[in-house]
Amino acid sequence: MCVNLIHGGDVYSVQKEQGKVPLDFSANINPLGMPPGAIKAVLDSLEECVHYPDPLCRALRDAVSAYEGVSAEQVVCGNGAADLIFRIAAAAKPRTALLPAPTFAEYEQALLTAGCNCRFYPLEETNDFAFTEDFLRELTPEIDILFLCNPNNPTGRTIEQDLLLQIAERCKNLSIRLVVDECFNDFLNEPEKHTMKPHLNRYPNMLLLKAFTKIYAMPGLRCGYALCSDPHFIDVLYAVGQPWSVSVPAQRAGIAALTDEAYLRETRQCIREERTWLARHLEQLGAKVYPTEANYILFRMENAESIRKRLANKGVLVRGCGNYRGLNDHYLRIAVRGRKENEQLIAALKNSLEG
Repeated sequence: MCVNLIHGGDVYSVQKEQGKVPLDFSANINPLGMPPGAIKAVLDSLEECVHYPDPLCRALRDAVSAYEGVSAEQVVCGNGAADLIFRIAAAAKPRTALLPAPTFAEYEQALLTAGCNCRFYPLEETNDFAFTEDFLRELTPEIDILFLCNPNNPTGRTIEQDLLLQIAERCKNLSIRLVVDECFNDFLNEPEKHTMKPHLNRYPNMLLLKAFTKIYAMPGLRCGYALCSDPHFIDVLYAVGQPWSVSVPAQRAGIAALTDEAYLRETRQCIREERTWLARHLEQLGAKVYPTEANYILFRMENAESIRKRLANKGVLVRGCGNYRGLNDHYLRIAVRGRKENEQLIAALKNSLEG
């Protein structure tokens, strides 16, 4: 089977080759694992699987509404954020899109399936991949849609809020559909200072993406949602999606997860401490570590691709960044995990450098 897997998290190939589950730093999943309440909700929901799931995800949308402080009518649930990205591309039917580079590869993939031409704005390494005000000049009348990941993947950088509001205002004035992916927002030290959620009603051309995948460590359940204040576009998003996109267990797990505030506090403390620890040890090994605010770290090392392969042979997966636009095989990205796993990674990395 000739399939190009563009993401991290492919533990199955390694497991098939090596006969064991690898230590996975290639996917940016919460190291705390699924919240206990979400696990219980999945188990309790199994008997309900004799029925189709609610195609409108009414109970889940009510839970998201309470959690996010928005109307339930502004919530669209999907089979993870990826499902919604493809739905947005199909619903918007854009001719020309603008994407930063590097960023999450799924945006370009979805846009290409919709026959859209993609333009790219290079984020400069000399500026640590940060957005600057010159980005505003790229927003021209021929652009139909803009995808922004905030914090950006794979760099972990957020866009300054004042600049993000200027971008949103320009997009509104030029009728550019703005999609802000906030899937990693809840990992930030102060997520409320970076979200565009308070401005949802002001910008009906804007959609916000969130998912349970990363923050609640449930990528195998597939559950995400979009927030939008444009009722017509929401109707189109439903029309282009499959009717039962979110399973019964995924809906129940999402509802349970949203009530666990202690889990989020523990997550942020863990990420904050371990991110600092990992960055320091990577620098001690000679890596160029770029500033990050998220639960992953982008760094540059000589012979990075050969190091990645050596680590994989030892059962440790890290994300090679050669297939990100704007990066190459000299860059690697790692998830921030718990201390024991982080120590294993650094030991394996040190051993690979010595070998």
